[in-house]
Amino acid sequence: MNKNGIINEEKLPIEVQKKFSPYLKTMFNIHGDNLISVFVYGSAAGENYIPKVSDINSAFVFKALKFSTFKSSLNVISKGIFKKIAAPLFLTKGYISSSLDVFPIEFLDMKENHILLYGEHILSGLEIKGEHIRLFCEQQIKGKLIRIRQAYLEIGLKKKGLEALLKESLNSLIPIFRNLIRLKGKQPSVNKTEIIKQLCQMFELDENVFLPIYKDSTNDEKIANQEVVVFLEKYLIQIEKLAGVVDEL
Repeated sequence: MNKNGIINEEKLPIEVQKKFSPYLKTMFNIHGDNLISVFVYGSAAGENYIPKVSDINSAFVFKALKFSTFKSSLNVISKGIFKKIAAPLFLTKGYISSSLDVFPIEFLDMKENHILLYGEHILSGLEIKGEHIRLFCEQQIKGKLIRIRQAYLEIGLKKKGLEALLKESLNSLIPIFRNLIRLKGKQPSVNKTEIIKQLCQMFELDENVFLPIYKDSTNDEKIANQEVVVFLEKYLIQIEKLAGVVDEL
């Protein structure tokens, strides 16, 4: 622990330490008396962090949030964005406790994949109900399905646009996949490739549809050397199937 009470910096990936430690100390100098807790979550807290590619996501929990709290943070946050430190979440304990039913997946993912850097271990005591997770998953999957169909009508003649649509859609659904695995009583992997494999095995989906899309999103490779529209059709079939299964969970 350093003089500001900052802890666990050594648990961050080296590149995250170099960028986030000075950022955190500056934020602490601005808000120290008002801060309850600070933590990094997501890829920057685990093995999925990719230097120069991944954003560093963080949350600052305050005793009180006033407009002046945001205003006084603008300069340091603006500089951080250029270093791929995403604008942090500014929260209060009251907001967190009253929002677990609305954002169950977000808070559960934070709880399971974060590094506490300062203050109270707020996430450890969160209780998130399975019924809230199931409903949220169903809403997200069915919403994505509608959006993909609509987007295809808008950009179906542009192959590059379709490829981007597939990659964005799958990446945004991976947090949903993790929580569907939880609903089946299993512990999801933190590795995204393994998450996809787990989901496909549990829900009898075709991993040979999802994995090439994910590989393309990380390596910018052409999807299994096939026409993107072929994969879009296969992808839609798999998402439709998943939506039906989740509805019956």
